[in-house]
Amino acid sequence: MNILILFGLLATILNSIVLYNFIFYFIKNRIKTNQTIWYTIQLIAIGASLSFYFGSNSPSSNDIDYICCGGMGSLFSIENLIGIYTLIILYKLVFIFTVFYTKILPPLFELIINVFLVIGVIFNLLLLYHTPTEELNFMVHIYIICPVILLLILKLIQRQNLLYVYILENKITSNTLWAKYSIRILSFKPIKQFPILLILSIPILLILTSILVVIGQKPDTLVRAFTETYKNGFSQLSYDCSNIQCGGHFLCSVGALGHKSIVKPIRYGERKGKKIICTRQLLVSNAFEELIQEKLPLFHKYLRKNYNKVGNMIHQYYDIFNIKIVSDVVYLMMKPLEWFFLIILYLFDYKPENRISKQYLNTIHKKEILKLENSSQHGV
Repeated sequence: MNILILFGLLATILNSIVLYNFIFYFIKNRIKTNQTIWYTIQLIAIGASLSFYFGSNSPSSNDIDYICCGGMGSLFSIENLIGIYTLIILYKLVFIFTVFYTKILPPLFELIINVFLVIGVIFNLLLLYHTPTEELNFMVHIYIICPVILLLILKLIQRQNLLYVYILENKITSNTLWAKYSIRILSFKPIKQFPILLILSIPILLILTSILVVIGQKPDTLVRAFTETYKNGFSQLSYDCSNIQCGGHFLCSVGALGHKSIVKPIRYGERKGKKIICTRQLLVSNAFEELIQEKLPLFHKYLRKNYNKVGNMIHQYYDIFNIKIVSDVVYLMMKPLEWFFLIILYLFDYKPENRISKQYLNTIHKKEILKLENSSQHGV
């Protein structure tokens, strides 16, 4: 907790300095903060955003069961990281170059630099929408993405003002067609220049995409990086979660994967259309939860919410639990809880074994059992 407080404090200071200088530049046409400190702040902001981009895409966070059951998924599609990382690194390198090199470059080169700065602005604006806003991710919006957007916009305006003055004072001319158009575009005021730079970013991105295709990436890899994700702004795979069963008895399900001679599976069951292995332990645990849900719904809601956190951890490291010996150990560790659940069932349920036997049956079988129970109650 102390680390989070320290991070929040440092991030607040950094963001305040960036915002202050952003506003100050519009009023006084200069940066207020000391040059060395300002260089450092810009590099910290860029470094923090890189850590965020790269740290949000671990393969474990791309596990569909983990994501659909409440885990934090990858920011970008794992299969398309090469393309999106290439784009990120390119615009970051251009920005860092402009931080340390403040001289005017040849017109065409200067135009390309401005285009990459615009690409950086658009990319981070898209990221604002793409990044989930709940819980800790809201902090990411404020403390990591927003200052980068402000710095990129500020750098664009700084270079535009520098270029505008330089072009007027030196009356730059050129005989080449590309240079002439570059000078003309760079002479425009920001409100007119920005849409043109935005249009020019399209061929730059097409060239980058062509290079990525040559090295084996898909033509739409930059788009797929956003869309082939779960539960983010541009995600198009979230519908896959409709087939995922969350809120199961994670530890008991893991235990069922152990050696048959130890865990003694009884039968197969069905959970949201998927076949699962049912042990006595799993059936008793589910029957116990069903009883708690009926008798103490508020307590059940609290219990389930916290137990789902265990499930998120299991889904993240599921390969470990596929080892039968590990599953055996989990099964044996859960035995005391199984006995406790069974005692509660026999104390508070009229027909505990009936409740246990009905767990994880498909809908048809459950209806048939319910009919038999109703018939026996009416003496038929």
